[in-house]
Amino acid sequence: MSLKSDLDLRLKNAMIAHDDQIVSLLRMIKSSIKNSEIAKGHELEDDEILSVLEKEAKQRKDSITQFEAGGRADLAENEKSELKIIEEYLPEKMNEEDIKKIVQIKVKELEGQDFGRVMGACMGELKGKADGALVQKIVREVMGV
Repeated sequence: MSLKSDLDLRLKNAMIAHDDQIVSLLRMIKSSIKNSEIAKGHELEDDEILSVLEKEAKQRKDSITQFEAGGRADLAENEKSELKIIEEYLPEKMNEEDIKKIVQIKVKELEGQDFGRVMGACMGELKGKADGALVQKIVREVMGV
């Protein structure tokens, strides 16, 4: 079953169960997917849908940080529950140790290259498997930049 079909089925079940929070979230996600399809001019594949979901998850994480800093624990909790639902569809992220091994291999392969090229090669291999900010931090550490 494709990721899009899975989202449609979950939306349908949430509507039947009258789970307004999940219905609202899934409609928002489907809207983001549709906007991305319009922008790209074709129906999205599962890996492209995962990119949309990662973007939505990042937005939730940013919102949680801002709400907690602003003393709005109630809104932060809502965002956390939405993030938990989105993360059900995302693949498990690699740990820092595994990322470091891959980065070290790429740095050796691209010895003498600038940070941007190394970062691009690392993200090409780690896309969807690791957080970009964490990869950037590790690449800077390994390269001594």
